[in-house]
Amino acid sequence: MTDFEKFQSVFKKWQVRFGLTGYNIYFENVPLDYFADITINEDDKVATVRLDKPTGKRRRGVALSAKHEAIHLLIYSLEHFAVKRYVSESEINTASEELVHKLEGLIGD
Repeated sequence: MTDFEKFQSVFKKWQVRFGLTGYNIYFENVPLDYFADITINEDDKVATVRLDKPTGKRRRGVALSAKHEAIHLLIYSLEHFAVKRYVSESEINTASEELVHKLEGLIGD
């Protein structure tokens, strides 16, 4: 199994565990400035999850990165609606990222 196939498999596992099956998920294996990311269109329930093509800069495991991006999907609706309030998007993104890292350590495989 390639890293990209493992990434997709682990992400889908967490998507189901978190009850996020209402989203259409697309995967891309493209050069990135970081290991992985996700973009989400909450209104259309569509997400694109990307894994960096192998460049030798891998800093974390594929499975952990897939779980990390699934957690972003889990908390995104809160972030989506919070941005529409009177808090800056930067403040919400920072708080969201902190929560994701905390949940990574709490949520098992």
